[in-house]
Amino acid sequence: MAIRTPLHRTALAACTLAGLLQLGTAVAADAPKTLASGELKVGMEISYPPFEYYEGEKVMGFDPEVSTALAKQLGLTASFSDTRFPNLILGLDANRFDTIISGMYILPERLEKADAIPYAKTGAAIMVRADAEKKPATPEELCGLTVGLQQGTSWIPALEKVSEGYCKEHGAGAITINQYPTTAETSQALLSGHIQAHLEIDAASLLIVEKARGRIAISSKGSIYPQVLGIYVKKGNSQLLDALKAALEQFKASGEYAKLLKKYNLEEA
Repeated sequence: MAIRTPLHRTALAACTLAGLLQLGTAVAADAPKTLASGELKVGMEISYPPFEYYEGEKVMGFDPEVSTALAKQLGLTASFSDTRFPNLILGLDANRFDTIISGMYILPERLEKADAIPYAKTGAAIMVRADAEKKPATPEELCGLTVGLQQGTSWIPALEKVSEGYCKEHGAGAITINQYPTTAETSQALLSGHIQAHLEIDAASLLIVEKARGRIAISSKGSIYPQVLGIYVKKGNSQLLDALKAALEQFKASGEYAKLLKKYNLEEA
């Protein structure tokens, strides 16, 4: 049997250390390049429960949970950049964050400026004051009413089309569209009577109704304008795009993603 002298042990330790350093280099090489080393900066508007919102100083909701899980898969730590919804694509293009995960629909005009990974699916609901005389169940029943939406949402052109087409053809009066910076301000406009209906994503609508304590009700009978939500990455950043795709697939395979979707009343894309 060979006897291991201190010299042998020193050589063995050096080899072991070299091996660990090589392993560490390999792991780092596999991690996608991000704006800050070891960090995945995520752009989102943190005033949009249940997708993202503050609870004290902590960021809570579906998108922060998704972001944290994907970052962990990539060996990174998620951080959140609170940005107004209409400015998210601009912020991504200006390298203020690595990705957008903020309940944002995948739309052709957005895909002209960024790439997207489908990660969930949802539709909209129509909300009215509980004491409202008119309780529209479909977009066509919004003719003649003033409807509030958050700025930058995809339903604005859809409602304009209904107003210019169906409403005009049936002499039912145009749909007046008021836009507000946040969902909270839109809900307040509904309660104060400045608008007669509020169009919002299904999952967010349920929380709004719950918080309103009987003052707001959902009048639509099913999901309106169902669409797919996307994780957005700056065009040309294929390394991060592919890494996030792989991380999402691993998250799905674990079974945890299905539980998360159910928790927030969302569907898989």
